[in-house]
Amino acid sequence: METAFPLVSVSGTAFQMGYQHGKQAASLIRRYLAWIEKLAGQPRAALCANALRFLPLIEKLSKPYADEIMGLAEGAQISVGEAVLCQTRAEAAHRFEGACTAFALTGSATRDGHPLAGQNQDLEPEYAEVAIVLHVHPSDGRPRAVMLTFAGQLGYAGMNQHGVAHFANALYHFTWRPGLPHYPLKRVLLEQPGVPECVELLRRHRTCSAANVVLCDGRGRIADVEVRPEGIALYNDDHPDRRLHSNHYVSREFAPFEDGHLPDSCPRLDRIRALVRDNWGRLSVDRMKEILADHAGDPAAICRHGASGMLSICGYIAEPAKGRFHIRRGLGCQGHWETYIV
Repeated sequence: METAFPLVSVSGTAFQMGYQHGKQAASLIRRYLAWIEKLAGQPRAALCANALRFLPLIEKLSKPYADEIMGLAEGAQISVGEAVLCQTRAEAAHRFEGACTAFALTGSATRDGHPLAGQNQDLEPEYAEVAIVLHVHPSDGRPRAVMLTFAGQLGYAGMNQHGVAHFANALYHFTWRPGLPHYPLKRVLLEQPGVPECVELLRRHRTCSAANVVLCDGRGRIADVEVRPEGIALYNDDHPDRRLHSNHYVSREFAPFEDGHLPDSCPRLDRIRALVRDNWGRLSVDRMKEILADHAGDPAAICRHGASGMLSICGYIAEPAKGRFHIRRGLGCQGHWETYIV
């Protein structure tokens, strides 16, 4: 197995960045489209037709994002519908899965007082074969950013030059409604100057499905936002310097929606809470790497090896105050970490 994900570095206008992305990752983009088709169990033509219905909403959210999609289509020599499908995989298919454990820590929690945030990304193993590290350098005043994403998908987990980083946990028990796809919103989060602006962005825009968002920035601010089509709810955890989340609702407003979709979610959250508590004031990048590799809590291991068909295919740790974003390829207990400077 390769020790690092392919790096796709792009710069210039939105269209130029999309074109460069498409040109560099064309073969992986086609593999991603084939995987979406297989995952959804629907013909690509139907998926693309569904995806294109989201394009006006994407354009309203961010004209540069829409321009980048057009550049992507031209660079990869795929249709506009296929390029939009890369941004709306879950929404076009109405199929949303994932089982991740995320954290944001700051102040008294960490060894040096600087913030740390990240997660294990738990998905079907096929996603690892189409994942890339995307480094964007816009020429229009938007910040630089590094993301781990899938070839052709322009927004996912990452960090920008202001130290704004976000990570996500799947949430369940919701009704699909008209609204924004999550991936364009993830990219626009990486264009914000700080956590308060990210929370406000999530407050203003309705999504068509549910997810949890863990946030941090270079000034040491952290937040956790549960997102549903009806609105958002902030979860403040039981200490101001800590936000921990897995795959069940924990906010006072949304906890009544929880239906126990992933049985290991509560034990996983309990396990990372115990590990963070035991290492309070001593938490560092290296210690968080060890926590993301944890198996001592089996059957609720933080490092997943196939429960519910999902593996910890990668992991992330952001150091917002230092401009460093660490990405692991592979399982927490076996994978290889690379460090990227935003």
